[in-house]
Parts: sequence; structure tokens; C-alpha cells
Amino acid sequence: MTQPQRTQPAARVSPRDELLTIGQAGEYLGTGERFIRRLVAERRISYVKIGKFVRLQRSALDAFIEAGRIPSE
Repeated sequence: MTQPQRTQPAARVSPRDELLTIGQAGEYLGTGERFIRRLVAERRISYVKIGKFVRLQRSALDAFIEAGRIPSE
């Protein structure tokens, strides 16, 4: 007798925290792909590997922006 396959519920990703490609991340930050690739290579920003593809969460990009924010006096 075979056991029924259990499927896990799909992870709910809010539109604010979607996975972006390198190009989309560069567009979101207003930079080029090369800058995003350097951030990933230097491990300055967190990323997700899906097979051979690199994806960045929008929330990680927002955190990167916040970390670089200089408060006014």
C-alpha cells in the first residue's frame, strides 16, 4: 500500500517581499546589475539560491537601504 503524498502549503510571500532577479533588484535600487552582483559576491546583502539562480528578497533590499541611511541632524 502506498502512502498518500503530503503536500506542504505554498509559502505565502507578500507582494512587498517578492523574489527579484539581479536586474530587477538593480532597477529597484536605481543601480546597475554589476553593483548588485558585487554586493552578492562580497556577501554584503542576503540572497536566495534557487538552483543556479540568484534571487533577492525585496525586504533584504529595503534593509540594505535602511542600513545605509544617515540621519539628519
